[in-house]
Amino acid sequence: MIGLLQQDPLAFILTFAVLVFSLVLHELGHAYAAYLFGDPTAKRAGRLTLNPLKHLDPLGTVLLLFVGFGWAKPVPIYPPAFRRYRLGLFVVSIAGIVINLVLAVLFALLVRGLFALDPVGVVMTLRGEGQTGLGLLALAAFFASSINLVLAVFNLLPIPPLDGSKILQSLLPLSWQPLLWRLEQYAWLSFLLILTVLRGPIQEVLRLARRVFFGFFFG
Repeated sequence: MIGLLQQDPLAFILTFAVLVFSLVLHELGHAYAAYLFGDPTAKRAGRLTLNPLKHLDPLGTVLLLFVGFGWAKPVPIYPPAFRRYRLGLFVVSIAGIVINLVLAVLFALLVRGLFALDPVGVVMTLRGEGQTGLGLLALAAFFASSINLVLAVFNLLPIPPLDGSKILQSLLPLSWQPLLWRLEQYAWLSFLLILTVLRGPIQEVLRLARRVFFGFFFG
């Protein structure tokens, strides 16, 4: 995404605003789902808000800009407070992912709509061969769709403390839960592996997801 700054600063500003908005909605989705299932922890921590300062993680945001994947501050939850533990953990964990997937689809549809209005201008802008007003919007929408897709797929990975690990955890035996929750204290090790050993494989997974997703929408 950082290449967009050199290609078109205005499109970069628009896309960065969408990035912040998407990260905030992702975390707000977790917080609100937890609250609906009877856990007020996130609300007490001030996470039931659209204020980006409450949700953004500086390192995770920078990595998303420069590396292609990243994260926000995890929403604090207390699963024993859920009215239904398994269902609550599953819904809370997948809530942010669903929000990002919906946004990815909506922005992809916006690109298609803008292309229908100005096919030459949109293609020209996307290829960096010129620029039109609708083409600029399409470029920003394309990156916004890609960002949300990356957030969804990255968080689906079953690596603690990513959402995918808790989705998997919600399906595992209750007797395993204490051990699985203790693994959360080693989140720093997971992030170290993500930035080193797992960085290449994760980027390949994200590239594949983008090819399949955008191939479906744009052929």
